Amino acid sequence: MPLPPEEPQIHESAQGPRATPASGRTAPTPRPVPGPRPAAPSRPGRPGPPRPAPPAQRAPRDAAAGTKPAAGTEPVPAAEPVAAGRPEPTAATPQIQLIPASAEGALDAAEEAVDLLLDSGRAPGDLLVVTTGEPHPWATHELSFGEASYWAQHDAGDDVFYADAQVAARAGTRPVVVVAVNGGPESAAVSALSVAHARAGALLILCGDPQRINSVLGATV
Repeated sequence: MPLPPEEPQIHESAQGPRATPASGRTAPTPRPVPGPRPAAPSRPGRPGPPRPAPPAQRAPRDAAAGTKPAAGTEPVPAAEPVAAGRPEPTAATPQIQLIPASAEGALDAAEEAVDLLLDSGRAPGDLLVVTTGEPHPWATHELSFGEASYWAQHDAGDDVFYADAQVAARAGTRPVVVVAVNGGPESAAVSALSVAHARAGALLILCGDPQRINSVLGATV
């Protein structure tokens, strides 16, 4: 079933599909805003000279906590998530939300979604961001110090982790997965959406062209 586009506003949802009918759906109460994300600290135990600071990330918008959340979309029936990494306490089909964006604006839309999720109380370690085209600047920066260091940060599970479609299959399950369909070949989009759906424990957010996403999603789930 095609996913209806949503405004770029993210809200927390219960694990899996909602039990109440659509007519009786109410917006959950936002959790306390945790404040802006600090710059990624240097990880202990890294050899060699101090590394330069990673690319700056936007601070969460001050008004995000007061934004009225948009109505959630209905989850799309799909295969059971792959058991990997740190699964949610109860296995369930993740809720899927679509944020319309161009290929050029998909990464920015994904970053805004991350900011809103953090503002709503999600821990940074709950989030995995997958790109289909150009990697996120954070991933490029961290990979410049070697794959071992890059994946050690994934395994630590204490910060938002960014991966491109080629390596996302190695990532473990996280409660929330955000996909930026920011270009790349069709095979990359198919791989990214398939992996993202398997890795999302509670919520899957898709940022990109709705027509392309629905076409690819229909072929992967």
